[in-house]
Amino acid sequence: MTENSGAIISTFIVYLAMMLGIGLWAWKRTSNSEDYFLGGRSLGPWPAALSAGASDMSGWLLLGLPGYAFAAGFEAFWLAGGLLIGTWLNWLLMAKRLRVYSEVAGNALTLPEFFTNRFRDNSRMLQIVSAFFILLFFLFYTSSGLVAGGKLFETVFGLDYSVAVIVGTVCIISYTLFGGFLAVSWTDLVQGLLMAAALVIVPVIALQTGPSDQSLLQLLESHNPEMLNIWTSSEGEALTWIAIASLAAWGLGYFGQPHILARFAGIRSQDDVPTARRIAVIWSGLSMTGAMLVGLVGLIYLNSTGSSLGDGETIFMVLVNAIFHPIVAGILLAAILAAIMSTADSQLLVSSSALAEDFYKAVLRKDASSKEVLMVGRIAVVAIALVALALAMNPNSSVLGLVSYAWAGFGAAFGPALLISMFWKRMNRNGALAGIIIGGVTVVTWKQVSGGIFDLYEIVPGILFATVAIVIVSLTSGEPSEEITNEFDEVQRAIS
Repeated sequence: MTENSGAIISTFIVYLAMMLGIGLWAWKRTSNSEDYFLGGRSLGPWPAALSAGASDMSGWLLLGLPGYAFAAGFEAFWLAGGLLIGTWLNWLLMAKRLRVYSEVAGNALTLPEFFTNRFRDNSRMLQIVSAFFILLFFLFYTSSGLVAGGKLFETVFGLDYSVAVIVGTVCIISYTLFGGFLAVSWTDLVQGLLMAAALVIVPVIALQTGPSDQSLLQLLESHNPEMLNIWTSSEGEALTWIAIASLAAWGLGYFGQPHILARFAGIRSQDDVPTARRIAVIWSGLSMTGAMLVGLVGLIYLNSTGSSLGDGETIFMVLVNAIFHPIVAGILLAAILAAIMSTADSQLLVSSSALAEDFYKAVLRKDASSKEVLMVGRIAVVAIALVALALAMNPNSSVLGLVSYAWAGFGAAFGPALLISMFWKRMNRNGALAGIIIGGVTVVTWKQVSGGIFDLYEIVPGILFATVAIVIVSLTSGEPSEEITNEFDEVQRAIS
């Protein structure tokens, strides 16, 4: 238990009360499944951009990335650079097209429903297979957030890890359950601003309070000059092309992340996309730069005090507790809770929509009313959270490790299929199904093998094999119907 933890706890309670208040406000504006899962397509550029960014970055932005920079130094720039480029390309290539196409294609509320409507899949196989992969990979992704929450409460308050994870899960379920998409998006706006502010303030103040008047680069060079080299590891070994490609390839995952893509579909108008894109890219660049600085400054700070750290992913919390007043520390540590909640709530919402819209309504109860689907969606939030909670009970789990697996799964299963479907008229239903299955299966199988080429991050072969499968299967099977191609042309005209 940290000193003055009562003040920090009070700050946390006030913060949670604010988030639940936003959830209650959104609940009053949620009357049907379209409101719950997509917010009535009413997001302006600020909530759309920051909600996409905050739900994207999750707890790994304040735990995983600082921990990686703490251990590896400038090697982390390959990861952060790939993600920043991926953010920009995702908004540039996907946002406007998905906003228009998802509405034209039968007002699709979910990614599986979009695939089904886009390719007129009467068998619903696209919807079912897509929903299966969403549920599979989101269980790991949501678990990473709960693990981050456990580390937060364990480090700050000295709580038992299992108790800490349960407390965090209850908080996340509460406002996701009632408010749905609007609650998630507007709380993400607040949480995104808090995350960015914390990541800028903490390293700046920590560096100023250090015992030396040298610059950060000078301090790092005196500690270990290899940490300043993006071409070598912190041990001085040259990075292989597999290592560099694996880090930079994280940016490829953006095209298939359902919780981020939902913000594109929910934005108010395609005309808001350019403004939202600029906001999102600036926020991402600022936040990731701050996260890496936290790790690097934290390393120097601990060295100057003669301290050591067993888990590098807790460096942000250690710095905050060491140098800030308890009230300020409570606000800054709430940024971690913000990062966790902003992603976990989005993941729960997308997973519940997969169960409610893509399994329950599409397969079990095709005549289900909108309010019935809404009720099933809320029940699904609780059920999925409980399963993710069970997976998160291992205190040795790595936040970055869990995120990397789920990120690769979504990027490979959905990225190629969705991106190609936006630009290639000849793509058909069989090609989409082949791409989703092969992309997802490749990630799962590649992860089980190690050594040589298999050390390459599984998203790379997953995307490559999925793309090849989509092209070959589409060209060797029947052409899409005239109705599908006419709809494709309609969307291209609306975008241009």
